[in-house]
Amino acid sequence: MKSIYKIVSIAICMSCLSCSDDFLDKSDPTRLNAGTFYQTEEQFDQAVNALYGGLQTIISNQWQFGEFISDNTTLHYNVENRGNGPGLETLEYWQYIEGTSNVQSLYESLYQQLVNVNTVLQRLPGADINENAKSGFEGQAKFIRAYLYFQLVQHFGDVILLTEPIDEPSVAWTYARSPASDVYAQIESDLTDAASVLPPTLDASDIGRVSKGAALSLLGKVYLTRKNYGSAVTTLQQVLTLGYDLLDDYYDVFDPDMKNHAESIFDVQFQGDNDLGEQSGFTYNFYPRQSDGLVIPFPGVSGGGWNIPSLDMIAAYEEDDLRKDVSLAEGYFDQDDNWVAIPFIKKYYHDHSIQDRPDDNWPVIRYSDVLLMLAEAINEESGPGSAYTHLNKVRKRAGLDELDGLTKESFRTAVLKERRVELAFENHRWFDLKRTHTPDELATFLNAYGEIEKANPTTSRGGFGFTSAEYSFQPHEYLFPIPASERLINKELTQNQGYQQ
Repeated sequence: MKSIYKIVSIAICMSCLSCSDDFLDKSDPTRLNAGTFYQTEEQFDQAVNALYGGLQTIISNQWQFGEFISDNTTLHYNVENRGNGPGLETLEYWQYIEGTSNVQSLYESLYQQLVNVNTVLQRLPGADINENAKSGFEGQAKFIRAYLYFQLVQHFGDVILLTEPIDEPSVAWTYARSPASDVYAQIESDLTDAASVLPPTLDASDIGRVSKGAALSLLGKVYLTRKNYGSAVTTLQQVLTLGYDLLDDYYDVFDPDMKNHAESIFDVQFQGDNDLGEQSGFTYNFYPRQSDGLVIPFPGVSGGGWNIPSLDMIAAYEEDDLRKDVSLAEGYFDQDDNWVAIPFIKKYYHDHSIQDRPDDNWPVIRYSDVLLMLAEAINEESGPGSAYTHLNKVRKRAGLDELDGLTKESFRTAVLKERRVELAFENHRWFDLKRTHTPDELATFLNAYGEIEKANPTTSRGGFGFTSAEYSFQPHEYLFPIPASERLINKELTQNQGYQQ
């Protein structure tokens, strides 16, 4: 297979469109007929690489829904520009409704990628290509489909379940939502199939693709989410046999010069310091506003001020935790050497030679995530016992004392906290909170955090006080609303409870 770096940005069109043999030479692939594509192994390789390219778009915006919405991060309040009030700020302050544009974009982007995945999977069975290559393409596509549906079902609950492309656009507006249990069954089936055919190790030319370890790790997370702890333990234990390990230095985990290392199970690949269009520019969103080149190493350049580490997140680190200084900075010095107490994320803060062209990958599944999931599952299944081994391995790398002598309940609290600091700013926190809290419990937890943030805001509000609706979480907000625009064109779509019906 061709290296994923070389053609990851190729965009596959909707199911009725595609590309010809000279795919890479066409400037407008939307004008090509699907019937002339999906013929050769090279074309399927291009198509599957395009699925990875689609993940770049998904992951570049996922911070909004995995971190920003949680207690981990907040915003550098922009008094002068209130244009983001109806969009990003609705996530931070839990004010999203049926018409919130960011929620609609999330819904649409996930389904747009599913169209492409289903097209690849539909065309594979009849393709006259090498069987080993065919099974590899199938495993990768099924992993990606499972990942996309795992996002959808956790954010929206019952969703439309499609496993084949739609040939007629009008048919798309007739589908009803499938029960979440059916969606999870499809996810588990796809990941089980993927794990059975994907290789345990990758050749150098295939680095960046999914492997057996990625499929098993995500399947273990699905079982953990569904509280099927026995299956989670059995599945995650298999990952321990595949050669992954923690790096000695936490900084190296995120160093672009160390990409796709022994701790990396699946990263979304980016490539910066060039003009190929594969850069990971998402991190510019996280730098402080008005920093004027003092944080971003280019004269006069400031960040978006989004995904700012909250004071509550900063306080979660134990004294002498080696991960803290790698993960975040509590501020910076201005041109007059005055301290500006605006925190920012450092995990993706690395030098790059071309403005707006960072080179950082985004970690989706790391080995430490697997160790902590396994510790959680073992504890829920049978109490702490052997779970300490996995939890303490992560803590030892962080320079912290090992834990022992905890009850099942206190271990549960400890492993959730460990996940918060170990995986900070990697888009795990929101789903971790949802997995470990009922809707009512989550409302109580988040509203308590909201009161803390309102009493002592992480960043200045410029004299603007909080409204009564800001940082007020209702149990029904445990799920996002089905976008109003989708229900307008599809009368079969019902709405989640608590939103406008």
